[in-house]
Amino acid sequence: MKTIIALLVLVFLPALVLAAEGGPELEKVDIDLTDKPALQDGARTFVNYCMGCHSAKFQRYERVADDLGIPHDMMLEKLVFTGAKIGDHMTIGMQPADAKAWFGAAPPDLTLVARVRGTDWLYGYLRSFYEDPTRPWGVNNLVFPNVGMPNVLAGLQGRQVMGCKQVQVQAEGKNQYDPLTGAPLTHEACDQLTLLPKTGSLTPEQFDEKIHNLVTFLAYSANPNKLASERIGAYVLLYLAILFIFAYLLKREYWKDVH
Repeated sequence: MKTIIALLVLVFLPALVLAAEGGPELEKVDIDLTDKPALQDGARTFVNYCMGCHSAKFQRYERVADDLGIPHDMMLEKLVFTGAKIGDHMTIGMQPADAKAWFGAAPPDLTLVARVRGTDWLYGYLRSFYEDPTRPWGVNNLVFPNVGMPNVLAGLQGRQVMGCKQVQVQAEGKNQYDPLTGAPLTHEACDQLTLLPKTGSLTPEQFDEKIHNLVTFLAYSANPNKLASERIGAYVLLYLAILFIFAYLLKREYWKDVH
């Protein structure tokens, strides 16, 4: 019984942790690991904007290049800035002790972050930075309040601020309307993010696509064998289905004379 309880705790612990964190409702993001252009763009964003502080030490440049269809010479020229060789792990030069002194804690390795946090959380987190002069880096995050990380993508996204605006009233996840006029019911909410126009190098649509591609790459990095595993799993299930037919026929043959 104790073993069963322990297994149940391990299975449901991630869900319990997420429920305890609370926070805004996360937007669902559709990840397609077969989309090579999205993966390539995500890898480019990762090495240019994330690898200054975050490593992906369980990945190798060679594996990423082969999986994403990037020639090795192009990988070394465009995506390797540390002098590493194609077969090296994706590590960074910043030492953990220095990182702790500068940031208060060493930035985590991001190889498995999509498996730990989930793609919806990452997508929401990377789009939810806003200006907050009370914080050490001048920014805060709606999904991860008081996070100790600068908004490294601010130049792409632009200036995002927290403010008040009218939003539609919701009940049980559904928008509410006036029963007589049919007009939307609204109320003032002061936890709304507003992007100041023309303050970033990308449009909001382009930035959302850029984040989507980055999250797609992080999802790939967390499980590079996912597509192969799913393909093998389909073959295994097909084999078991065929085996079941023969097993059933054999069972019927053995038991036909049993009354």
